[in-house]
This record gives sequence, structure tokens and C-alpha cells, in this order.
Amino acid sequence: MTGSLRERPRGHLRLAVSSIAESFLSGPFLARFAEACPEVQLDITVTDEEFDIVAEGYDAGVRLGEVIAQDMIAVPVAGEERQIAVCAPAYRDRFGVPSHPRDLAAHRCIGWRPTPKSAPYRWEFAEDGKEFSVDVSPEITTNDMALMIKLAIAGAGITFGMEESFRPAIARGELIPLLEDYCPYFAGFYLYYPSRKNVAPKLRALIEHVRGRPYSPR
Repeated sequence: MTGSLRERPRGHLRLAVSSIAESFLSGPFLARFAEACPEVQLDITVTDEEFDIVAEGYDAGVRLGEVIAQDMIAVPVAGEERQIAVCAPAYRDRFGVPSHPRDLAAHRCIGWRPTPKSAPYRWEFAEDGKEFSVDVSPEITTNDMALMIKLAIAGAGITFGMEESFRPAIARGELIPLLEDYCPYFAGFYLYYPSRKNVAPKLRALIEHVRGRPYSPR
């Protein structure tokens, strides 16, 4: 009995999660984990700042694979992702749309920055297998993706971000994708955590949940 209690997922599980990790932050995904592991208390900080999760006392984090330190263990949360530009049909009808990323300089843009002290995020594209970025001059800049989407739907300009974030609005016809030929797919989001010989049952349970199978003590 004592061993069984020791292996049961329980306790405080601190996570640092990127604000654009849509599949992980969806209500159903986390709700299913909470139901399966009622003795685990999730403490989720949604942040786009880059920092050492171990030094800050987090058990794990969720980020794009390209920014995860190599000494971490990473488990894919979802498949490949890509970033795309979008605008509302009303904006297209009024101002037209760019045929190449370099044309964005002539358009109204809605930008994103992770923190107030950060520069606006440079929009990244690829052509003939070569990556390049465009330094747009946004009329509006925010750290909130939900606000970016609302502004784009309202016709305020072109914005840029993860396709998954825009998909519901695209499906409703509120936004249209732009420059798709210059928007390649790349490795998506990963749950990552420090390499340890013994992973706590609470974290192991989350890892198994991400992998799509129920937790079973080893």
C-alpha cells in the first residue's frame, strides 16, 4: 500500500507554457488530465518570456522545439506547425493583399511583442528553401494574441502568427490566409523538462497524457 501511494500522481505541478501553444492550452486537454489525476494541482503560468524553468522552480514547460535547450528532454505535444499572415475580407476588399512578404511594408500591420521591453516580433518566411524575416512597422502592437485576432477580424490590418490560432476565424470566414507559399511548416510545440533519473509521478502522468495514453506506475 505504501508503494502504491508513493507512485500515485499527486502534488503541485508547475508549468510554464507559451501563450500560442493552442493544443496544450485547450480546455478539453487539460480538463481530461485534471479528471484523470485529481490529486495533482496544476499551476500554469502562460508566458512568452524565455528563462530557465529549473532555476525558476517549474517542473516543466511547453515551447516551440527550436527554442528548447539541448540538455532538456522534449516530448511532442502536437504535429508540425506553421505561421501565416491573415486579414479580414473587408481589409482585402479595401486595400488589397500583398503578393510577396516584401509588400507588407505598404500595408497596415498588427504586430506582437512578448514583453513591453521587447522589440516587435519579426515576421518569418521562406522562399526557395531559404528563410528570411520581414521587419514590419505595426500600426498596433500587443502581447495578446486574442486582441490581435479581434483587431484583424475588425479590419484593422494584417497580422501574423500560428495558423492554429487563426483556424477557427478562418473556418468562419472572418479571416483569410495570405502568403501561404512563403509559410513553411516546422517542428511544433514540445513538453520539456530536465533530464533526471527519476521523474516524479505527477510529471510522468502529464507526459503520458501528452503521449495519448493513461499513466501507469513503473
